[in-house]
Amino acid sequence: MGNFQDIISALGQVLTLSTIMWIPFGVVVGVIFGAAPGLTATTAVALFTPMTFYLPLNASLSLLLGIYCGGFYAGSIPAILIKTPGAPGNAATTLDGHPMASKGKAGEALTHSVFSSWLGGTIGAIALLIFAPMLGRVALRFGAPEYFSVGMLGLACVAGISGKSMLKGIVSVTIGLVLATIGMDPIVGNFRFTFGNTYLLGGIALIPALVGLFAITEVISKVNFFGSDDGTIISNIKMSWPDLKFYWKSKVLILKSSAIGVFIGAVPGIGPTIASWMSYNEAKRTSKYPEKFGTGVAEGIMSSEASNNAVTGGALIPLLTLGVPGDTVTAVLLSALMIQGLVPGPTLVVNNYGLVATILWTLIFANIIMLMVGLLGSRFFPYVLRTRWQIMLPVIAVLCVTGGYASNNSFFDVKMLMIIGAVGFFFQQFDYPVAPMVLGLILGPIIEPNFRRALMGSDWTIFFTRPFSLGILILTVATVAFMKLKMSKVQ
Repeated sequence: MGNFQDIISALGQVLTLSTIMWIPFGVVVGVIFGAAPGLTATTAVALFTPMTFYLPLNASLSLLLGIYCGGFYAGSIPAILIKTPGAPGNAATTLDGHPMASKGKAGEALTHSVFSSWLGGTIGAIALLIFAPMLGRVALRFGAPEYFSVGMLGLACVAGISGKSMLKGIVSVTIGLVLATIGMDPIVGNFRFTFGNTYLLGGIALIPALVGLFAITEVISKVNFFGSDDGTIISNIKMSWPDLKFYWKSKVLILKSSAIGVFIGAVPGIGPTIASWMSYNEAKRTSKYPEKFGTGVAEGIMSSEASNNAVTGGALIPLLTLGVPGDTVTAVLLSALMIQGLVPGPTLVVNNYGLVATILWTLIFANIIMLMVGLLGSRFFPYVLRTRWQIMLPVIAVLCVTGGYASNNSFFDVKMLMIIGAVGFFFQQFDYPVAPMVLGLILGPIIEPNFRRALMGSDWTIFFTRPFSLGILILTVATVAFMKLKMSKVQ
């Protein structure tokens, strides 16, 4: 009953004008970034996180979760119109989305995309409501060994965000873990690797690191696109409304794809890319006409997008209950919550269930507004895709510098932002992924102190003699093995 009261109370807080007005703004920002090839929801969330310094908690969540939902959906727009997915999680959508658009049904393809995204995102939000408190109560029994094991499970994300080479992902995450040791020793208080610089006593600030790696890196890399042609853009779009009878007939497909998205999202490191491909393959396998997949069938779009957007709710489950980000976007959201003085973990969910309820309602409203934007704005999407890099990149660069300075009102953070952005660009040129480096920066402060605390009163066997710790480590190994198998099949 207390939970029900929290849910109703959270609804009243989200419906205030000062909070709910940020949701459509966030959704539109997410759609713009998600629809522009090369810019992703992660970039948008990292770029706008500094704005949350000056906003109340509920408004911050509304802005960032709006970007989160809008960005995940919007990657399907270029996938359909120019056969270029806005994010890896929308790659499966190109198989049927672009062929359908090429047949003069671009409006219908976009409608299938946004309506399926809305259904999947809403189901993901409901899953968050159901499973987060359950997992939070279990996690209350965690000690240092369990938190170390959870951190190692988070490192399993490397397998999912390493691109084509897991070895390069391991190198990247190792550098992130080393960078996380800069500053004060968490156990004895000694200063490490500061080189006498007082600005490094607190370690590398997370926001400049995030903005540098995800935004500045993209700005530098996209300079090469000045004056380039994005190819043929399908611009003849007739507005189309969803056929509710057709969706009712396809309810099993939607529910199955959404369930896959929630499950995959809840396992750290696998993310929307694997979820969308698994759902697409499952839809094709169980279809009465599998030979038509890839020629422009609605089920191909629906399965991919429902699963892709159900990940948004699923990925928040380990973030809130264990403090481990489910993907790169939730890694940035983790820093945003910490800025507001909240430390995600079991005590947060159990003692502050109102926060989970607030996120639930925010996700639901963000998905509704995403649906409205997708249906009513379909005719304008080609203009977003035609935005010139000469205009977009300078604006993003200015926002990066402003956000980097605002994090601590320090020009040193701006310098760090630029340096880290240059390092990220250097990594990209040699096909080293930057996302694992961010993961190392975030998980380092979880893994190191809990590992050392666990060993203070026992030996190394404590990680295997405690049931929860052993179970999480087994899940970690299984996750890495699963991802390695998937990567070997792709190669």
